Amino acid sequence: MDQEVVNRSGVRSSPDPNPCPICLSSMAQESYLDTCFHKFCYNCIVQWTKVVAGKHSSPPSSVKCPLCKTENFSIISGYDGSFFERHYINKIFGDSLTFNFTKAHKYRLQCYYTEPGILSDLFNISRYWKLRKYLQSNVWLHCWLKREIQALMQEEDVDIIVHHIQGMIDSFFKRIDQMHPMKKPETKQEEFKASVSDAARPFLLARTDRFVNELELFLASGLNIEAYDAVYKQRLGWNTPRGTTEPVESESNEQRPVVPYLYIFDADSDENE
Repeated sequence: MDQEVVNRSGVRSSPDPNPCPICLSSMAQESYLDTCFHKFCYNCIVQWTKVVAGKHSSPPSSVKCPLCKTENFSIISGYDGSFFERHYINKIFGDSLTFNFTKAHKYRLQCYYTEPGILSDLFNISRYWKLRKYLQSNVWLHCWLKREIQALMQEEDVDIIVHHIQGMIDSFFKRIDQMHPMKKPETKQEEFKASVSDAARPFLLARTDRFVNELELFLASGLNIEAYDAVYKQRLGWNTPRGTTEPVESESNEQRPVVPYLYIFDADSDENE
């Protein structure tokens, strides 16, 4: 006879082969930490976070995983294949996130769940470096960076981060030809990607490499944000909205996106849309 245990409801059942590592019972409201992706009961990991926070003089912005000690910044819960909720460690003890996560932000976040290189045949990145097009100022870069980082971090106030990353980009482009005019385009490209990665990784974590690739693609396109969005959505098979950067619902089977929509909601931030 298989061994039996008593679960939370007092009902005897077979042991769960994958119990919560904290309470050692079957998962209740399955949740994940955002960096290491270890799985726990939602209430268990929240309580763990509160216990850890109690050892600090002020609420921490991250928590170490009880299993691997990796730093994590949020808890993912309620995932049903299409939606999930994200609870930031530094928000758990206060009010819920109030940033209005718009359709434009959702569209950009969706792009990070598609296969990379979707536009590589349209925008020649190698040519961008060989022809030194980086010397031409991109007036749309600031707005693109802000929307991108807001979408990835799901935070509204990202101005300091945008300023930090754009400052590094501008500085790199100004000095690269002055200090090292004979460097090969491929070397410049590698150094650029490494520099952006170093600047962005503390904020974007696991999405940093894809962010750098998306940034390079946007710069190589030479397009403004509206035109770039239109090309991106057309390639993915998503409807191109009229006079806006926000995607609209597909109205026929032929216009459905080639990848599933993945919307993230933080504390009903999108309920007014």
